[in-house]
Amino acid sequence: MKFTADYFDNIRRLKQEIETADSIVIGAGAGLSTAAGFTYSGERFEKYFSDFIQKYGFSDMYSGGFFPFETPEEHWAYWSRYIYINRYMDVDNGTYKTLLSLVKDKDYFVLTTNVDHQFQKAGFDKHRLFYTQGDYGLFQCLEPCCQKTFDNEEFIRRMYNEQKNMRVPSELIPKCPECGKTMTMNLRADDKFVQDEGWYKARERYADFLRRHEGMHMLFLELGVGFNTPVIIKYPFWQMTAKNPNAVYACINFNEAFCPEELEKKSICIGGDIAEVLWDMI
Repeated sequence: MKFTADYFDNIRRLKQEIETADSIVIGAGAGLSTAAGFTYSGERFEKYFSDFIQKYGFSDMYSGGFFPFETPEEHWAYWSRYIYINRYMDVDNGTYKTLLSLVKDKDYFVLTTNVDHQFQKAGFDKHRLFYTQGDYGLFQCLEPCCQKTFDNEEFIRRMYNEQKNMRVPSELIPKCPECGKTMTMNLRADDKFVQDEGWYKARERYADFLRRHEGMHMLFLELGVGFNTPVIIKYPFWQMTAKNPNAVYACINFNEAFCPEELEKKSICIGGDIAEVLWDMI
């Protein structure tokens, strides 16, 4: 693996690639939302989960998300806060809108493992988005009894506002409209994850986008992607860049901005805060 050097030279190179590419494929991971202000530990976590921290000693939101709470009322008290502040609360510090300003006049498509809906909230075309891992804004049956998802905003807002003593009212615990059993979040955690009709249509649009631009001057722009699920964005981006002689790979990441040595001559890797890097390109 090779790390790149000159920051501002790379900024200029990346800006030129964005301006001249026939198409841009954005691959977005958790690091992009972190740069936008969606931190899952520290001050923000302590502000909204101080009671859970005191009772259970959680160190971050992720820890609590996997905790086996004794009652569904407590489970949903935690999760409704989790979803509300990361899906329905306006947090973005402008990072997503800055990104949109750079690509809005280009032929682009977004592939993301993020589940916080920030691309659409920033104004990205929803038909150019593929959320591979689910959406905080959707419920699915826990079983699941069907391959359907259900909007959860009304439930989440009520649970967030009406909970007391780390419990939601029992009547607010979401039940599947199809079978009446308990619902859960539409997040990829195991083989019960529901890929509904919208998921498959988005996958088809992404595949069609890649087919239409095969062999053309494509920019694969990777933002904040780590090694939790590299097979979704990082590895395919490397493979498609290597296969296409006219493709360029770009990676912006705070700690992991690199590429395979074989791609060094057609890659731009920038180590730094994504929000600052994007702003420096305006």
